[in-house]
Amino acid sequence: MSAFRLDGKRALVTGANTGIGQAIAVGLAEAGAHVLAAGRSSCAETVARIQGAGGSGEAVTLDLADPGAAAARLAEFGVLDILVNNAGIIRRADSVDYTEADWDAVMDVNLKAVFLMCQAFARAALARGQGGRIVNIASLLSFQGGIRVPAYTASKHGVAGLTKLLANEWAAKGINVNAVAPGYIATNNTEALRADPLRSAEILGRIPAGRWGDPADIAGAVTFLCAPAANYVTGAVLNVDGGWLAR
Repeated sequence: MSAFRLDGKRALVTGANTGIGQAIAVGLAEAGAHVLAAGRSSCAETVARIQGAGGSGEAVTLDLADPGAAAARLAEFGVLDILVNNAGIIRRADSVDYTEADWDAVMDVNLKAVFLMCQAFARAALARGQGGRIVNIASLLSFQGGIRVPAYTASKHGVAGLTKLLANEWAAKGINVNAVAPGYIATNNTEALRADPLRSAEILGRIPAGRWGDPADIAGAVTFLCAPAANYVTGAVLNVDGGWLAR
């Protein structure tokens, strides 16, 4: 089997209904995995894309706004070899005006849920005596501060740190834990930025690659980290940003 294939593997991707999560789900399926596309809203379109590409997948409903309840449901999905924690939310406001409710909502989905999902996945894998792969979706704001997104920035810094800690604890037990930090990707979340000529020009002017990223760019990186080719890669936060952080 190719070192880049995932035949026979079962993967759960959160936030797979659109954008980066949808592309990751399709990419893993194209590599041979059976993908459970999980989201708070319907992932039917994602499953249709998977099947249209000749892959295997199914949709599951999972609301990470209640992290404990979501993690407790992992046992319902059967044996999982791969977990991709992609789901995330963002709330914007000046820090002096940022509400505790917004802080808690973002931290629950973006960080607490990531930890509890990783924990539940690892407990099951270790009980079976098997390894697995976890890929967390970090951000450029795992390294930079940004503005008007204090909870998002804190949560994504936390994702990077948590990825390294879990890698340290679980690498010798066969569970590789890595993260991918997307740059500016052309999704519905960045549509307003791309529609603003001035802001779009400012962003593109800093990206050495000279273009916005495509969701498939992230899918390729995640698929690599889940494949045998990445057997000795753990604790890494892989920037997929067209060179943004190198600028």
